[in-house]
Amino acid sequence: MSRFFAAAALIAAFAGGPVRAEDNPEVQRLVEALALPDLVEVMREEGLAYGDGLEADLFPDRGGARWDAAVARIYDAGRIEDAMREALRSRLEADEIESLVAFFASPEGARIVALELSARRAMLDPEVDKASRERLEEMQADGDPRLDLVGRFIAANGLIEANVAGALNANYAFYTGLVDGQAFDYALTEDQILDDVRRQEPEIREDTRTWLFSYLAMAYAPLDDATMEAYIRLSETRPGQDLNDALFEGFEAAFQSISHDLGLAAARFIAGQDL
Repeated sequence: MSRFFAAAALIAAFAGGPVRAEDNPEVQRLVEALALPDLVEVMREEGLAYGDGLEADLFPDRGGARWDAAVARIYDAGRIEDAMREALRSRLEADEIESLVAFFASPEGARIVALELSARRAMLDPEVDKASRERLEEMQADGDPRLDLVGRFIAANGLIEANVAGALNANYAFYTGLVDGQAFDYALTEDQILDDVRRQEPEIREDTRTWLFSYLAMAYAPLDDATMEAYIRLSETRPGQDLNDALFEGFEAAFQSISHDLGLAAARFIAGQDL
């Protein structure tokens, strides 16, 4: 699940919805500049695909329409967006929001947002995902200097560590959902669950690193180096860092809850119960 967690780069991409009563105009402007609702919708589609994979791994050909309905209910876009808005409201100061809106609402920033969203949506297609990884291998073999800029951007935002931590926490929540839903006919201790989750860390880290580089290399291919440098500089500022932290906080809050609910739902199918 590591790819569900992304920092500013991976989340800047949504058309704004109606202003909510609890949002001030400044937060709404940032939501619109980051195109947050569109990104949430792409992430929801990723979640639905992840649900298909869970069925194939845990209870092949036994989920059907009931499982699809359960996954669709759990991956509620409003639930994710609300968590994001709350994190933005609580973590960002007014002057930070102003500088962030100035960047992402500019022609340069808007283009970055559009490219990030377009690439992420494209990678919903397994063939595009595969092609982006193959392209990354070619760039690595050729020593493509663009990878240095992508690597600096990833490092400035702490994308690998934050995504790995988020994925491990989500996997733990999923596992506890399975246990709470009595998916197993034997007892599991918390230490056993933690040990199993920790063993997943090397594979998650490698997949996270590969996915981030392949995704961002594809998304930013049309950008010139000067634009990339400007984006990296923003990421290194206090507003950029605080935005990054807020986005991870919001996504992790949403996806820990979602992962636990997925575990509960999957446990019922594993045990042969009706939802």
